[in-house]
Amino acid sequence: MKIAVEGCTHGELDQIYKTIQEIEEMQGYKVDLLICCGDFQSTRNLSDLKCMACPDKYKDMCSFYKYYSGEAIAPMLTIFIGGNHEASNYLQELAYGGWVAPNIYYLGYAGVIQVNGVRIGGLSGIYKGFDYLHGHHEKPPYDDGAMRSCYHIRNVDVFRLKQLASNPPDVMISHDWPRGITKFGNEDQLLRFKRHFKDDIEQDKLGSGPTKEILDSVKPPYWFAAHLHCKFAAIVEHEEGSRTKFLALDKCLPGRRFLQVLDIGEPVKNDDLHLQYDKHWLTVLKNTNHLLSVEKKPRYTPGPGCTDRYDFTPTEGELKEVETLFKNDFEIPYNFEQSVLAYKPNGTRINMSVVSQPQATVNRQTTEFCSKLGILDPMALLVGTTPPPRSSLSIGRSLGSYVNEKEQNLSMNSTLNPDEISLNETEDTDADVFVESETNISNSEVSLTPEVVKTRAPFRLPTPKLDSDDVDIGAVINTSVASAEDTSVKEDEAGEKIEHQEKEEMNDQQENKECVDSGKETNGDGLFFIDNKGTGDLPVPEPPSTPPVKKLKRRNAAMYSAAEDA
Repeated sequence: MKIAVEGCTHGELDQIYKTIQEIEEMQGYKVDLLICCGDFQSTRNLSDLKCMACPDKYKDMCSFYKYYSGEAIAPMLTIFIGGNHEASNYLQELAYGGWVAPNIYYLGYAGVIQVNGVRIGGLSGIYKGFDYLHGHHEKPPYDDGAMRSCYHIRNVDVFRLKQLASNPPDVMISHDWPRGITKFGNEDQLLRFKRHFKDDIEQDKLGSGPTKEILDSVKPPYWFAAHLHCKFAAIVEHEEGSRTKFLALDKCLPGRRFLQVLDIGEPVKNDDLHLQYDKHWLTVLKNTNHLLSVEKKPRYTPGPGCTDRYDFTPTEGELKEVETLFKNDFEIPYNFEQSVLAYKPNGTRINMSVVSQPQATVNRQTTEFCSKLGILDPMALLVGTTPPPRSSLSIGRSLGSYVNEKEQNLSMNSTLNPDEISLNETEDTDADVFVESETNISNSEVSLTPEVVKTRAPFRLPTPKLDSDDVDIGAVINTSVASAEDTSVKEDEAGEKIEHQEKEEMNDQQENKECVDSGKETNGDGLFFIDNKGTGDLPVPEPPSTPPVKKLKRRNAAMYSAAEDA
């Protein structure tokens, strides 16, 4: 199965699908599935946009609303997790996953599904120690604190995923990187592009502790992530001989390494895709339903030393019980329906100061799923449509004085990403005028060999050409590809072009100047970069000694110094 993996989406579905279409035309194959690693921004209307955690001046409807309304249709099955820039009110309705638009499926706070037998698991959000032990207590309309804490991961979701250690998914997706992952890849090359990571790496603070726990216990063959806005590959060799191929990708912007296509599982014939629930995951959800909390209080999950059950690895009897509930039919029903009116642009400038947040509501997809499995919907508990059972809100009473020391010691937060928008930022700025697009494709083995396409926005992709008759075209097509992708730009009131989304931090200037690897020859069109060295068997190449430099134009660089709730 051809799977395209995207880093941070940031609402740029039009551009991502366009890039994939160009890859398909150039390579002569069809991409079967798109996986997005967070910051999806599934904003249906301005009320959803009001719930996204970033300054109002950076809020842009982007293109998701068109896929929600039916104006556009996702050309391939798309699966995503949440990050830290989301329409959190909408995603909270789908705590256990569901359709957000035709052909676009959200995995929930945490979830595992199957696509043609390939098991895909995901964990939404980023890690903050002060919210980790709390229940999912937030509901719209949010105050400033809840608007941020609602996308922070919780211990119960991590605990549930760790129950799959004996039967790991084929692919795991997270927004955060697992802590310590850089020591399994080329740290020197990473630090050439992201020098501000140095202190965190040296102090073992880069990444998330809970996602490292999942990696160490579940050991999936593949792990994809985003959030830190750079591409990084690593291979983790586990003690018993298995290994995890890790790949983090950038955000969807020209000149960034935001997309990669991999072959995982069996080839898809006749576009025949089957999206199914994973019965092992359903069994874990059912057996840990009593751990659900919607209170803003610390709640530990059970562990060694606790009098209650703490190993929820599904037994044969428990799996059969779930099979009976679902009548052995785990096909995910297509039960999407529009629950709010979609945004309709009218050509006027959006004034977010007059937009109100929506009220909390339940989603029929979640209601039907919870009813079938016999579990509780956290949003239904919060809005009062489902009366809470005696033990549903608090695990603390059932565990008595038990304290999970591992959870108690997880106090560090996710790595600060200065490349993102400051949540307290007030100054208007411009971003890069120069833009460049890139896509790196490889098969099965994760690598860091970028294939770059340079252009200026707006642009049209010319017919691909090679610069030499003696180039082995087959080798180029089989090992690498480049695609072009333009960025959406809009006119602000002053008439200047600014990117609709994130304003780059000053450290990004050097990264963009160094993003072209050595060992490549390019033709006059800039359409192909030929890898003369070959990818070899290593997951990451050695960094080039003298990287080529490309010229960038920046304005108002001072704004990039603000810190952000990464």
